[in-house]
Amino acid sequence: MTFDWGAWANLAIRWLHLVAGIAWIGSSFYFMWLDSHLKAPAERREGVAGELWSVHSGGFYHQMKFMVAPAGMPDELHWFKWEAYTTWISGFLLLALIFYVGADVNLIDAHRLALGRWQAIGIGLATLVAGWVVYDGLCRSPLGQNLRAFGIVWFLVLTAAAWGLTRVFSDLGAVMHLGAIIGTVMAANVFLVIIPNQKKVVAQVLAGQAPDPRLGKQAKQRSVHNNYMTLPVLFVMISNHYPMIVSAPLNWLWLAGLGIVGWTIRHFFNLKNAGQLRLDVLALGALAFVTVAVLNETARPPAPAEVPVPPFAQVRALVDRHCAMCHAATPTHKGVPAPPNGVILDTDEGLTKNAAKVYERAVATHSMPLNNETQMTDAERASLGAWIKAGAKVGP
Repeated sequence: MTFDWGAWANLAIRWLHLVAGIAWIGSSFYFMWLDSHLKAPAERREGVAGELWSVHSGGFYHQMKFMVAPAGMPDELHWFKWEAYTTWISGFLLLALIFYVGADVNLIDAHRLALGRWQAIGIGLATLVAGWVVYDGLCRSPLGQNLRAFGIVWFLVLTAAAWGLTRVFSDLGAVMHLGAIIGTVMAANVFLVIIPNQKKVVAQVLAGQAPDPRLGKQAKQRSVHNNYMTLPVLFVMISNHYPMIVSAPLNWLWLAGLGIVGWTIRHFFNLKNAGQLRLDVLALGALAFVTVAVLNETARPPAPAEVPVPPFAQVRALVDRHCAMCHAATPTHKGVPAPPNGVILDTDEGLTKNAAKVYERAVATHSMPLNNETQMTDAERASLGAWIKAGAKVGP
């Protein structure tokens, strides 16, 4: 009996990444909501900026926010950091398992840039570091004091990164590294700015000193940035399910458009939580989504030319040549221990069962074979499409 440790490791890390991400994003959303709902305290207390009463699960809660810090520090103080750290660590492990261990299959596209394995990994890691250096520099510059101007510039930086990555890596490798850049920036904000600043404030209070308000302001700046980056990075996490975006010729542009969608939706809810119902902001997000959808469909590869339905023997040979090395019960392709997504095409039953998926990936979006490694031609895609549209029938 063979045991596929890679698949089980993938499952465990992906599950951990999802759970940790939910916890991190949930706390981010909650504290942004909490800040926007604080009211002036009913009873004046020194240093209290606002308070909030809430009810949940049959219990009542009374929360207060201090302008900088309380006069004395409580014995027990809860920190929100491990959600962020666990999300990044699990995400990086997943990135390494899929795109670094499997660099030859999932990261390198020799038709774009003939990279060696370690060259590709080095470039991938360098983009994560470069993303943080550029972002942190922008935050510390005068531009960082203007949320709107900063958001526009950072959006352009990420768009440029998306364009560049799609010229170096495979489509999926490029998209996931863009998400890794955003995720690294968000986690580094917590690890290098937010938590250290909070620790400095705590130390100042315990030492009987007046806490520096600039530390809290810096931490708040990075928290707000993280809040606006959550929805775009969430899309990247699930983007492998949507080859019409990831494998599109202009995938970097569609990622930018969907980034706008995410940011506008987040902004709408932040404003709504603050008591401002801005339907124009929501409409802008909806318009951006529809625009991406329409333009993407317009720019998709043309539909295969109408060709005669080929005999099944020809289809079987075509699939065996271009697909079965990965999509088989026992794959023969190097670096593919199990059929991706459980799709098996080396049997007639598996081929007919998965015909719709084959059409979407190989015919409609050209996302398979991966990086078109086997040089599948447009004529072959057209023949395969004609057979599937005719009912994907086995036999003469």
